[in-house]
Amino acid sequence: MSKKAGGGKPQRYVQPSLLMALKSGPSYGYELIQTISGYGFLRGEAPPGMIYRHLRQMDEEGFVESKWDAEGDGPAKRVYSITPEGLEILEAWIIHMERQRDALESFIVRYKESV
Repeated sequence: MSKKAGGGKPQRYVQPSLLMALKSGPSYGYELIQTISGYGFLRGEAPPGMIYRHLRQMDEEGFVESKWDAEGDGPAKRVYSITPEGLEILEAWIIHMERQRDALESFIVRYKESV
């Protein structure tokens, strides 16, 4: 396949990926990086700087909330949780992704019918 095909910006799916990961419960940055890498939107492990930037922005927007957890061994960790507003944004992302999927399926069917 040509390197030009299938381009795009996979980082656009970082926000819904983080929200999806937090939907199952509170988590901290490194754990979130591990989780969202399994969703398949990014090639390889997500860059920590990008993830923490998204988390800070979503915290400011009220989609997630964070607090410091100093319990246990090691340094304190900032733990993130999804808010009700974050759940609404995740639902909007799912609707968008379903529309994208439907458009892609339609396009593929048209292609295969023309071959």
